[in-house]
Amino acid sequence: MQPSVRAGLRERGFLAGHTHPAHLQGKVIALEEHFWIPELSVGGNYPAEWARRLLDLNTLRLEEMDAAGIDIQVISHGPSKLQNLDAASATDLARRANDILQQAVLAHPDRFSAFALLPTPDPQAAANELERCVTKNGFKGAMIHGTTHGEFIDRKRFWPIFERAEALDVPIYIHPGATHPAVAEAYYTDYPAMASAGWGFNVETATHAIRLILSGVLDQYPKLRIIIGHMGEGLPFSLWRCDALLTRDSDLKKRFREYFRENFFITTSGNFSVPALLCSIMEVGADKILFSIDWPYADNVEGKTFLDNAPISADDRCKILSSNAATLLRL
Repeated sequence: MQPSVRAGLRERGFLAGHTHPAHLQGKVIALEEHFWIPELSVGGNYPAEWARRLLDLNTLRLEEMDAAGIDIQVISHGPSKLQNLDAASATDLARRANDILQQAVLAHPDRFSAFALLPTPDPQAAANELERCVTKNGFKGAMIHGTTHGEFIDRKRFWPIFERAEALDVPIYIHPGATHPAVAEAYYTDYPAMASAGWGFNVETATHAIRLILSGVLDQYPKLRIIIGHMGEGLPFSLWRCDALLTRDSDLKKRFREYFRENFFITTSGNFSVPALLCSIMEVGADKILFSIDWPYADNVEGKTFLDNAPISADDRCKILSSNAATLLRL
């Protein structure tokens, strides 16, 4: 970091000496931490250790949380085949996954909370399942993984989900799903690794976020909160340009940047980069950043150490590790 940049950040309160994280108040809350049920697991060359962790909702998960100093996981089902199933099968399996997760939360109420898995092939059933999980099970929102049968969820047929989320006052977490086959074929055939977490997942989820803003859903439901991971999927870095050009070329009621700053939260999941964190704080503010690991795809200790040592103020560190999530999710 250039000295002039560091000085500017310190003047604005982003850098603050070497305050030790042990002095911070509040519990450490991680928001993008996964499990799965075998019926919905996706194929692919998954390491056996990932699969073992995804199936664990007890001892191993807690041991690894304790080793990193993580007090609470908000658990969600990992990427699955649910959103490409028929409506009836998706509805049945979403309920089953959510009920299994609920039992884990009941067994460890001081350590686990949850986001619901939604059967998006039937948007009305998805809205109803969100309401069931929030009102009866105490879930804190929902996570949606990518497209549904190739459709982005900005389409109006999916808006009942957002209407219900606003009414329930819970966020929707948009998580990467598999890159659309047509996109993968056109862009990534020569380098298949690009289609996944290193690039394609970011592009797909950032596209989802942009489409949600351009669709008008946030004008229809202005109190809706959307979460995206991986330090905003690159959008904080591109926010000036998105604001300048997408605002100019659309019929938005507000500027693009306003929607992103007001309605979106971003997490640190799987992107443990100090420059990316500082960019995000400067663009959206520390109040809109939430601590996450992306367990088991990323390591608890690495993610927590990154935040502990990041050159940010003690107040901002406490917000990101604890109080932002506690406020947003009413933990």
